[in-house]
Amino acid sequence: MAKYDLNDDHVVVIVGSGAGGGTLANELCQKGIDVVLLEAGQRQGPDTFINDEWASFAQLAWLDKRTTSGSWRVARDFPNLPAWICKTVGGSTTHWAGASLRFQEHEFKARTTYGAIDGANLLDWPITLAELEPFYDRAEKKMRVTRTNGYPGLPGNNNFRVMYTGAKRLGYKTVHTGRMAINSTPLDDGRSSCQQAGFCFQGCKFGAKWSTLYTEIPAAEETGRLDLRAGAQALKIEHDASGKVTGVLYADEKGDQHLQKARVVCVAGNSIESPRLLLNSASSMFPDGLGNSSGQVGRNYMRHTTGSVYATFEKPVFMFRGTTMAGIIQDEAHHDPKRGFAGGYELETLSLGLPFMAAFLDPGAWGREFTRKMDQYSHMAGMWIVGEDMPRETNRVTLNTEVKDQFGLPVANVHFDDHENDERMRSHAFRQGSEVYRAAGALEVYEVPPYPSTHNLGSNRMSAEAKDGVVNRHGQSWDVKNLFVSDGSQFTTGATENPTLTIVALAIRQAEFIRDGMAKNEI
Repeated sequence: MAKYDLNDDHVVVIVGSGAGGGTLANELCQKGIDVVLLEAGQRQGPDTFINDEWASFAQLAWLDKRTTSGSWRVARDFPNLPAWICKTVGGSTTHWAGASLRFQEHEFKARTTYGAIDGANLLDWPITLAELEPFYDRAEKKMRVTRTNGYPGLPGNNNFRVMYTGAKRLGYKTVHTGRMAINSTPLDDGRSSCQQAGFCFQGCKFGAKWSTLYTEIPAAEETGRLDLRAGAQALKIEHDASGKVTGVLYADEKGDQHLQKARVVCVAGNSIESPRLLLNSASSMFPDGLGNSSGQVGRNYMRHTTGSVYATFEKPVFMFRGTTMAGIIQDEAHHDPKRGFAGGYELETLSLGLPFMAAFLDPGAWGREFTRKMDQYSHMAGMWIVGEDMPRETNRVTLNTEVKDQFGLPVANVHFDDHENDERMRSHAFRQGSEVYRAAGALEVYEVPPYPSTHNLGSNRMSAEAKDGVVNRHGQSWDVKNLFVSDGSQFTTGATENPTLTIVALAIRQAEFIRDGMAKNEI
């Protein structure tokens, strides 16, 4: 692994090592570009991952102070945990379930397709599906996504079989074990196939699930061009008198602060920390935050329309055995305004261990009725709703100046109100998910409210015009040409699908743009 001096101003500094940052680091290193990768968390791995939900949560999750506001249920149930993301090398790719789905063509044209929706800030993406398809191809091969490129699908566990049975009885057609970035067969590099252990959210101890932790980052280190600094939390991005960014101020694991100079800075800290970093980088030249002349930094925060449906059955299901997200129903993923809402949603199997089920089934509940439900845990099946939520300017990440972190900086406040479209979609999905389980013979069905989501999007969105967003079609800041956003915060809209595949595809595409711009001395 390389080691660059703090005064080396030829390097690209990337903040965050997850799907966007970790992939971008490798792609740039493979192209001969020197990279400093700053990650606030520590480096874990298959040998240190913990197959225990609460212990793993403490090991991997981002637990630094945050605050919430708005009418969303999460603000009431989990006021200091608006999102379930990770603070560790590999970011939330250590935690994600592996679902890897391409956006649909109409989802890149949400404003054109859905029209003007009151209370929503819809915008068409400045890129199309056709433009992104070659990068989707490369991402699917890189991530070894099942049901693409001849990679077989994963086997279906009991949780999937229950959902499949009900779905087929209802007449659903597109029901399968998903397109997953989890090896269905062993790889030559020593990574095994999925062992169906059931702890996908706790880090894959077999290396079967794609994560930048043990794919992109080691590959970048092998080039001799990556300087990975774990325990390095970015505090502020510096710039010169012309407005060009010149480096990143960060604190190491001892709390000592350092300024790493840079030719290019790429922000990939997730949709909460990325806008927070830009806002905390305000200066006399950028009084409202770095790259925020449009006033859009932090706005249009999305988290997908979510919720869960669980059901109990006469015979044991043991949903915790096998892949966490073991299957999908995609029949509702299209846009059909006759259903009473714009956009679509998917139903994906989801299993929680007993500790998390106790926390999420009915947050705050206790007593005889709650324990009766928990007694049926081994007989439960579960699914997760994931649908396109509406971007709103008022759904935003701001700085809470009354609450400071350990470095004296304002923490992020996440404000969110469900749009009426989100609520109608969730109601439809609850009804359909419940009917799936009833068709499969459920004894009881439980509609479970949303809990902190790993799908955090928007807040630094792409736009065709500078006034409407934060970055252009390459994730490049409209205001600062050597500043990039490289994570899901650049999403213009959320679409129906799980976001990781698109984040990776955009990172591959962005790496080519940065390489070409550096070669031409344009950045």
